[in-house]
Amino acid sequence: MFPYVSDLINYIFGTRLRLPVLSYGFMLATAFVIAAFILNRELRRLERENKIPVQEHKRVIGGPARIMELLFSGLSGFIFGWKGAGILLDYANFSANPQEYILSSKGSLSGALILGGLFLFITWHQKKKSRLKEPVIIVTPVHPYQLTINFTFIAAIFGIAGSKVFDIIEHMNDLFLDPIGTIFSFSGLSFYGGLICAGVAIVYYAHRNKIRFPYIADAVAPALILAYAIGRIGCQLAGDGCWGIMNTAPQPSWLGFLPGWMWAFRFPHNVINEGIRMTGCTGDHCFILQNPVFPTSFYETVLGVIIFVILWIIRKKLTIPGHLFCIYLILNGMERYFIEKIRMNRIYPVLGMHLTQAEIIALGLIIFGTAGFWYFKKLEKKRQH
Repeated sequence: MFPYVSDLINYIFGTRLRLPVLSYGFMLATAFVIAAFILNRELRRLERENKIPVQEHKRVIGGPARIMELLFSGLSGFIFGWKGAGILLDYANFSANPQEYILSSKGSLSGALILGGLFLFITWHQKKKSRLKEPVIIVTPVHPYQLTINFTFIAAIFGIAGSKVFDIIEHMNDLFLDPIGTIFSFSGLSFYGGLICAGVAIVYYAHRNKIRFPYIADAVAPALILAYAIGRIGCQLAGDGCWGIMNTAPQPSWLGFLPGWMWAFRFPHNVINEGIRMTGCTGDHCFILQNPVFPTSFYETVLGVIIFVILWIIRKKLTIPGHLFCIYLILNGMERYFIEKIRMNRIYPVLGMHLTQAEIIALGLIIFGTAGFWYFKKLEKKRQH
């Protein structure tokens, strides 16, 4: 596997680079960027079709710097200085484990104070330079697509936090054994936990900006499933444990045209060091699974792209707001429910059945998606009357 992006580059080009960029984190960031692009396009389309409004934003020009502005600026500089200068001064430790370094208390106090003070001064100076005798209030239009960065930031913060909370709930034993490591580890994130928490936050922010729930739901649906598919590429590259059950069966002849790793894979150099040590390997990631497993992350990437294409094709053909989101819920729930049959996960007894956390939530998504067709249809009829 390729725990770092440089591992993949070296594998392809035969180089010997060492870049402190984790492949999982890189693909996660890529997923957010592409999702933001898709969301931006959909918000522009909905605005052109007069389905979501342009808001008016009031701001004061020529006023003094506010306390909150100065505090935010100074705090931002302090954090960047703390970690940025710390990385430059202790690059060896950072490059060995960038994720652990960033989430630790390590850093440079002098760099934090210098950059924090500099940011604070720049903000104060700019406000002073542009200050007027009489502050002026101006009103500017804010188009929905201009909120894309805000939506993306909210989704990132609440999505990562929610995914980690749900993962911790599912692995409470790990929390008791290693609380710090479990909380700050970016392996084993629960997609549905992130989806639920990020979804609630996005809906609330959209409501604050007078974007009705059915429209924001439809706008984010294609972006969500494509981001999920891209994120699963990171899981596959890193070998973060999101693989399937053991698969020692021979590859079927009708799948003979596919590479063998698409049928069963042992995830060498996996990032969680699972399995047996590889002979002759030195370094941090020298383990390979004893038996091959289903590469379920790869399957989910393929299925996620297929669902995205379906949603993208039909998005302009649906006449009732919210129905595209319902289709997303149903397809996403079906995909995850059936993929769980070959994934490694903790089982919970529910009404005489034995289900994983993801299966329980997936069934809920299918039920909510199905009920949503009736709800949104009734809502639209009520709004038109």
